[in-house]
Amino acid sequence: MGIDRRGFLVGAAGAGLAATFQPTWAQSTEAVRIGVPTGITGNWSALGSQVQRTCRLFAKTMNAKGGIDGRQVEFFFEDTQGDPAACVRKTSELIEGRGIKFITGVISSGESLAIMPRLADWNALYLAGISGVGSLTAQHFVPNTFRTCTSGPMRARAISLWFAKSPKTKFFTIAQDYAWGKNSLSTFEQLIGGLGKQTVGNVLTPLGTKDYSSYIARIRQAKPEVLYVAMSGDDATAFLKQAGQYRLGEQMQIVTEVLDLLNTRPLGDAAIGLYGVSQYNYAYDAPANKEFVRIFRAEYSEIPDTWDGEAWQGLSLLAEGVRRSKSVDAMAVRKALVDLEIESVKGKVKLRACDQQGEQSVFIARLEKSADASYPVPKIIETFGAEAVMPACRKDSF
Repeated sequence: MGIDRRGFLVGAAGAGLAATFQPTWAQSTEAVRIGVPTGITGNWSALGSQVQRTCRLFAKTMNAKGGIDGRQVEFFFEDTQGDPAACVRKTSELIEGRGIKFITGVISSGESLAIMPRLADWNALYLAGISGVGSLTAQHFVPNTFRTCTSGPMRARAISLWFAKSPKTKFFTIAQDYAWGKNSLSTFEQLIGGLGKQTVGNVLTPLGTKDYSSYIARIRQAKPEVLYVAMSGDDATAFLKQAGQYRLGEQMQIVTEVLDLLNTRPLGDAAIGLYGVSQYNYAYDAPANKEFVRIFRAEYSEIPDTWDGEAWQGLSLLAEGVRRSKSVDAMAVRKALVDLEIESVKGKVKLRACDQQGEQSVFIARLEKSADASYPVPKIIETFGAEAVMPACRKDSF
């Protein structure tokens, strides 16, 4: 049946049914079966672990309530290691080998762009809840893809709007050398240029870089007032640690496009004062978010991070699509998702019809001490509504 032992066991655990899981061919065809080709090992494993734990919690929560519209939820995980070719192969195995028609949890933009051209032939839907490259909902748009998270251009736009009121004029940008990083770097430089501010340098760093000392030397030499960081995963953690060791924060304001606890928590109190985009924020005052945080803390004894919230939001949209279509047929669910609006962990979120990008607010936050955790957490200091940060339909620039 094309199911290896490892894949079978991971799928069972993901559904929260390790003890009672029945073979795929014996399950009800009405189950909501979701494939998650994600980073289990490699540079993206920290992000992938958040995706996995939230998927498991979602299945446990939904199934305890009788499932989605009476259908049980099952997850099947595969390790892509962040490699686009491996992602295509693993996604193909999930779809063609196991008959799964819903895909989520893909991490890098390169992986997303690699699988998207195949979705029509696969007759499958992809809900992108992590990948930020603007072209995903612009020149590379395909009808079977919905982006449920914010895009890189939306985040860059929010930061530029925030800095529009700042007297600081000299900026340096550093980003990972792949689709999302390059897109964010160019978008941000364009936006601050439009504000009459100056880019005094930029650098793209290879994925998997361990030593950033030479890049930090270039940054210090340029003497910027602001350092804009577009990095994620293990790379972001390594860079921020070294930036702290070199006391960059004392010489310039550091703002990151992705203010993730998995990257800042290892810094301890040294992270206090770091600014950035909190794509999902555990403290956001929305009923759906309060309930999610309650469930999450009860299960894991900690507050949810960025990709926990993003994964939950994407799955909540998929669940509503299944409810409204009263089906697990991919095309029926796709039709239900177009222009779908729900009350989510970020408040109102709508998958606009023209490019299937999720309309949602973007939060600027500052890391501060809090009674909620033993490490600094992001406190929202400004919120930009979707109307202020969304590019025009199928555009990735402003």
